[in-house]
Amino acid sequence: MNTFESSADAITWRGDGETLVVQAWGRDSLRVRSTRTGEVLDTDFALIEPEPVQVAIEVDGDTATLTNGAITAVLRAWGGFDYQTGYDVFRCSVEFRDASGRVLLRELGSGGALKLSAREFRPLAGGAHRLRAAFEPVAGEKLYGMGQYQQAILDVKGSTFELAHRNSQASVPFVVSSAGYGFLWHNPAIGSASFAANRTEWIAESTEQLDYWITAGSTPAAISAAYADATGHAPMMPEYGLGYWQCKLRYWNQEQLLEVAREHKRRGLPLDVIVADFFHWPKMGDFRFEEEFWPDPAAMVKELQEMGVELMVSVWPQVSLESENFAAFKKDNLLVRTERGLDVQMGFQGPSMFLDATNPRAREQAWEIVRRNYHDLGIKVFWLDEAEPEYGVYDFDNYRYHAGPNVQVGNIYPQAFSRMFYEGQREAGQDEIVNLVRCAWAGSQRYGALVWSGDIHSTYADFRKQITAGIHMGVAGIPWFTTDIGGFAGGNIDDPDFRDLLVRWFQFGAFCPVMRMHGDRQPSERVTAADGSARNNSGAPNELWSFGEDVYEILVRYVKLREAMRPYTRRLMEEAHTDGQPVMRGMFHEFPADPVCWDLADQYMFGPDILVAPVVELHATSRRVYLPEGASWTELRTGTSHEGGQWLAVEAPIEVIPVFAKNGALAELIGAI
Repeated sequence: MNTFESSADAITWRGDGETLVVQAWGRDSLRVRSTRTGEVLDTDFALIEPEPVQVAIEVDGDTATLTNGAITAVLRAWGGFDYQTGYDVFRCSVEFRDASGRVLLRELGSGGALKLSAREFRPLAGGAHRLRAAFEPVAGEKLYGMGQYQQAILDVKGSTFELAHRNSQASVPFVVSSAGYGFLWHNPAIGSASFAANRTEWIAESTEQLDYWITAGSTPAAISAAYADATGHAPMMPEYGLGYWQCKLRYWNQEQLLEVAREHKRRGLPLDVIVADFFHWPKMGDFRFEEEFWPDPAAMVKELQEMGVELMVSVWPQVSLESENFAAFKKDNLLVRTERGLDVQMGFQGPSMFLDATNPRAREQAWEIVRRNYHDLGIKVFWLDEAEPEYGVYDFDNYRYHAGPNVQVGNIYPQAFSRMFYEGQREAGQDEIVNLVRCAWAGSQRYGALVWSGDIHSTYADFRKQITAGIHMGVAGIPWFTTDIGGFAGGNIDDPDFRDLLVRWFQFGAFCPVMRMHGDRQPSERVTAADGSARNNSGAPNELWSFGEDVYEILVRYVKLREAMRPYTRRLMEEAHTDGQPVMRGMFHEFPADPVCWDLADQYMFGPDILVAPVVELHATSRRVYLPEGASWTELRTGTSHEGGQWLAVEAPIEVIPVFAKNGALAELIGAI
């Protein structure tokens, strides 16, 4: 009786109704799958087909090893008579080692008489299981990634995460350990992840199999590169993604939007993208401009492009019950289904249902309408809002998709929504693609997803959380990240404290992957149609010149700085595209040998050469900055150079964000801040 089966790149173990497969999956990486329902499935939720690699497999009785470059899996099987049950039982454990033989991660042990299980499948009606996978972590490790959660925590060791999407929460279940590995929970089920001191646990509330991917790397940069190869590289950012994007809650008519773009040009201000936000449509799901307010979209797009400005248009996945497309979509099973109760999933501005983006037919048919009403007019950039999707009530077990129950596959929805537009744009002949989207999952980056942090509030507390959110999104393989400069909700344009926050956020925005102004500013403006019927409100002005002359002068400085950085930013986007490197990087990414850098939550690297230390306290005029070891640092404000390995108290009056260049880089920017 053979304990293991082996092939050219995999080891299989079977016992007690379980099939376990450990397979090489890209360089220095392995994929682990296990099921209680037959053979393992070749799901492609995030992982793409890997390049072939040379592996070494050895089987010695009840022990087998599979070595793929820098990572080795050790499988240990055992079986025999169990006195408590009265029959034979069979088990197999897995651990992972690096090239030196050091343990990176191992499954939870049985605990002897405790009879613990590292792979626990509990049956559910219909054949699925509730799955818990447990591991014994490396002592002292620090962890980063998991996507975007609204917390100012950098090292997520000790944290618990809901594996589910919500407005301002994007669950991307990839984590990087300071111990030298990256781990992807390749399962889109609703669940949780807990990184406790005594164990790491991943839970899927409903699933057909265990599926995860692990890679070994000597640096975070090496892990990021392997992860991009495994889940797909971001495209090259189009040139219009490198500059400044202007938006407010919504420009509610064509002339208003055009006049803002014209004013930018009259003032000599850089502008790459301007946005027609939500409710420019008659009804949600119509996917077209409302003629009364947007009488000639083609002429609007043409005038903007003559100014060198692209128009970005918001598209929601909701379909109103009053939409001209509702009946056809519902008849053809193109909408998300509610399992119980009324088939309504959101009530904002009237009842609506969500397009089922996991359904290929839904993607094709909805894109065809979008293409005809937007893309054919020359619109190349889309704002994919509500992409979690944002259910009125987050009862995750109450919705069903084409791909399966939401509780089993729901986290893939935002990736599928981005995929709908990316594939449609490519088929329509567009080569360079970036679309703003409010949520993401593993693999979203390959569909041109620029993720923003959702409807956050206009507070310094929320601002601080965006720094760690951007770092963690980069770790999780989403290199294109942005926020609503100034926060989305709660900012009054006449409030001095809000103006202070806006300036500090704008400075931070200049050093984000994409610099984008947005927000629901107060006081709001009512909007009515010619017949007196109400339309969605429009927020207060949100242009560079909307906050007083003193603020305007500072904002102009930074929007021009962003333009001056264009060659450098383009280089960072090339690194994201070719090498899978984040644009916004934790200090540890560039300086893993400096232990201080693993704990710096309020400063970061914008690419390899620029250290950014945002001011994150109201009316603050200075802050402490750590300069890492192994480099010299030039303060861009003064041109003063400092040796690394020290803390500095840096002056930061309202017009200044502390920024330092590494080893004399970007000397042309000295004095620009």
